[in-house]
Amino acid sequence: MKSAFGARRVAFFDLDKTVLATSATLALTGPLLRSGLMSRMDLARGFQAQLSYHLLDASHERSERVKDSLSAMVAGWPVSEFETVINEALHSEIEPIVYREALDAISAHQAAGHAVIISSASAEAIVSPIMRMLGANGMIATVLEERDGAYTGNIAHYNYGEAKAVAARSLAARHGWDLAESWAYSDSVTDEPLLRVVGNPVAVNPNRPLARIARDEGWQIRRFDHPVRLEDRVASPLAVAVALATIGAIGALAFVLWRRKAS
Repeated sequence: MKSAFGARRVAFFDLDKTVLATSATLALTGPLLRSGLMSRMDLARGFQAQLSYHLLDASHERSERVKDSLSAMVAGWPVSEFETVINEALHSEIEPIVYREALDAISAHQAAGHAVIISSASAEAIVSPIMRMLGANGMIATVLEERDGAYTGNIAHYNYGEAKAVAARSLAARHGWDLAESWAYSDSVTDEPLLRVVGNPVAVNPNRPLARIARDEGWQIRRFDHPVRLEDRVASPLAVAVALATIGAIGALAFVLWRRKAS
């Protein structure tokens, strides 16, 4: 993990449909097919689960189907070959689907001295190079079991639902981050536990269940609409300034509400 520069606050970003316009796994399907790691039979088996999860509202049942189909698919894949395919596909498949608004939010948090953590249910091999590409400070991701340089098909740690909240608390305790003054960004109700551990939850392009919760709780709701290549993006000083002002205002409001509760 990169240094968090002694930060007191942290911003957690979900990956699929929050930082990225779609699923990283779906975006990597073409390269995995061309490499021979994924067969057309694998694609057919996993297609329905992936489609229902990413095009319909996410749910625990759909997430479990995606987990089971993906863990079975990777059984026997050489770890090094999988990592090579992902790294080679970053520029062509992942960079074009990064939201400009997510990049601006990440830049604003880092300019304010906050740590930035990518928190995803995707496998570490997928999340790690994307984390580095985004310049984030660290990640929380799903860990696939390995044996003799290949995936076994078992999952050592599934970074999903409540597990994201547990991992966030653990990292905060380790690094001294104040979660009451921190942020979390996600599109899905499955990340409600993570959103509830921070003082500043942000629902990004929320699915219907999360949108209802965000409205009821008074959480910030944001629209990310503009995928852009990193190399084509020139960070707008105005956009970063506005984002910084927004982050500061939300933090101040959260502090005032906390003081009122405490008094």
